Amino acid sequence: MSVEVITFGCRLNAFESEVIAREAESAGLADTIVINSCAVTNEAVAQARQSIRRLKRQRPGARIVVTGCAAQTQARMFAGMSEVDRVVGNDDKMRREAWHEARDAFAIEKSEKVAVSDIMAVKEMAPHLLDGFQRGLPRVFVQVQNGCDHRCTFCIIPFGRGNSRSVPMGAVVEQVRALAERGHAEIVLTGVDLTSYGADLPGAPRLGQLTKQILRHVPQLRRLRISSIDSVEADADLLDAIATDERLMPHLHLSLQSGDDLILKRMKRRHSRKDAIDFCAQVKRLRPDIALGADIIAGFPTETEEAFARSHDLVEECGLTFLHVFPYSPRPGTPAARMPQVASGVVKERARRLRAAGEAALRRRLEAEVGKTRDVLIESDKLGRTEHYLPVAISGEAPGMVRRLVIANHDDTRLLVQLPRSSPGLTGRPSTPRPFD
Repeated sequence: MSVEVITFGCRLNAFESEVIAREAESAGLADTIVINSCAVTNEAVAQARQSIRRLKRQRPGARIVVTGCAAQTQARMFAGMSEVDRVVGNDDKMRREAWHEARDAFAIEKSEKVAVSDIMAVKEMAPHLLDGFQRGLPRVFVQVQNGCDHRCTFCIIPFGRGNSRSVPMGAVVEQVRALAERGHAEIVLTGVDLTSYGADLPGAPRLGQLTKQILRHVPQLRRLRISSIDSVEADADLLDAIATDERLMPHLHLSLQSGDDLILKRMKRRHSRKDAIDFCAQVKRLRPDIALGADIIAGFPTETEEAFARSHDLVEECGLTFLHVFPYSPRPGTPAARMPQVASGVVKERARRLRAAGEAALRRRLEAEVGKTRDVLIESDKLGRTEHYLPVAISGEAPGMVRRLVIANHDDTRLLVQLPRSSPGLTGRPSTPRPFD
């Protein structure tokens, strides 16, 4: 392959990596590795640096381009690495011209490495219809929003992504329709601050309105999923869609971050502990089988053991199934980096305890699924996902199909199913349950 893109971080980066690969290859770049980096933690930046050094040792003749959030916020640091040939900004990476400029720069000795523009000056967002988006994959992402207008004290991402901007509804619907017609069974709407969708568009549509437009105008779409949301911004249309349309998957991932009110204020979050618990109770009334996940930070500055306990208890009080735990790491330039820090050993221990609580919560949900019939999207020859995003061990199935299967057991991390003997269709006579590899 003439261009290889290595993706770090979020689902939005995964989508953007597809655009990068298309545009870089169309520009004629050859033997080039693009690192699409993440800046959410110090560890994410360190992983990108380690990968750059490793890849250069493995392929000494390849050109290495670094882009993404870490490239936007720490461009000079990456440019100072001898292994790096060019640093491309986070908005620039989505422009065809940027990759033509990179190709031309490689032909010039001692050309300027850094091609990073002012991300805060970006006011609009162009839709990117990916005609060849990972053909054959059952689940694909559609970027509907980018950037963030909020300034949480721990977060560097607004400085890597810029202010919030949205793709017009019509363009989103057309892309979803094209992907559904191409055979992708499930589409995930993604963005940096997804529930801020539409505030910059004429008429200020909300995420719920966009969701309803997709479901109404793309009847052939099998499954629509929404990625991480800020619960305090969930609008009435979104809640109505959750309650009334089965094609909207019963799974939400919430940006909660803490269960302690004082820590939430110091984070500059806009919800309280009670808000989080009330929202989870509300969506469970609307869709009783919904699976909820959450981001929680362990060891935020000034976090006491009592404050941490309130975050730990949130797993049970909100009925969470999936937990994404971030051990706090100070990001230079953020207000939280100047606050009194929790000892690193304490941060790691609290993160471990939170992860253990998350693993226990997942096991409880897996156990509750035994005996139920679920529609499983086959992602690969070894893995499927239920409507609730629960992992299912699979063997001998064709990726892209949605199979109605009986949940027979679980192995603490995945569901195990009964496969029908007779037919590869949606129904069939169940056979002996098998714990597939």
